[in-house]
Amino acid sequence: MLSKQKSSLVSSLKYKKFRDSYNMFVAEGEKLIMDLAMSFRCKYLISTDESLLWSIDAEERIKVDSIGELKRISSLTTPSKLLAVFYKADYESVISMSQLRGELVLAIDSVQDTGNLGTIARIADWYGIGHIVCSHGTVDVYNPKCVQATMGALANVSVCYTNLFQFLSEAQECNIPVYGTFLTGDNIYHRSLSNSGIILLGNEGQGISDSIAGLVTDRITIPHFSASQHRSESLNVAIATAVVCSEFRRRDI
Repeated sequence: MLSKQKSSLVSSLKYKKFRDSYNMFVAEGEKLIMDLAMSFRCKYLISTDESLLWSIDAEERIKVDSIGELKRISSLTTPSKLLAVFYKADYESVISMSQLRGELVLAIDSVQDTGNLGTIARIADWYGIGHIVCSHGTVDVYNPKCVQATMGALANVSVCYTNLFQFLSEAQECNIPVYGTFLTGDNIYHRSLSNSGIILLGNEGQGISDSIAGLVTDRITIPHFSASQHRSESLNVAIATAVVCSEFRRRDI
């Protein structure tokens, strides 16, 4: 039975302050929940289907009688038959500089759209990038819409939040390259790229903040090929991430 107290707790996880307070987040949909269960501990598993309640390990399994009950706690327009409350990851500490050597890491500067950050996590997973370091101004990856957009990538990608200026300053002191994406920079297809380092991506509207732009060691750009004078001003940040990650990984083949 889904008590009022538990219903209230699940509903409250739509808001960051409660996700932080309880150290929990919500995921919906059988495939997503199965994927996340490989890396996250499940507090509540809630479903209208008794058989689905045994699909993963959970501290408590709760059967509800109707989709209407799920809809009251769901963030989806059309709720799934299965909803889970997971504990947030234990690996929220920032990757160390010693760990960073030999790895490719994404750094995210104040991306605001949940769909963009979720898609960036999927891209990182696809290209074998295990760490994303976000500024404190970046949207919460445990936002329900962002969790859905990751399509389970959070099971394989560590996402942490920190002071990016300090993080990039330390990287600079350790001679770790920081590649920043700008509208003006070196053509990514014409310059040499390391197989490790930090790829920095900026806010949807403002790009990389002036406060950290000076810490970028290598300015790169994705060239446009449109002959039109009225071409698009820039690429969506998630699409840009995919193009950049693809080019970095292509050099390893």
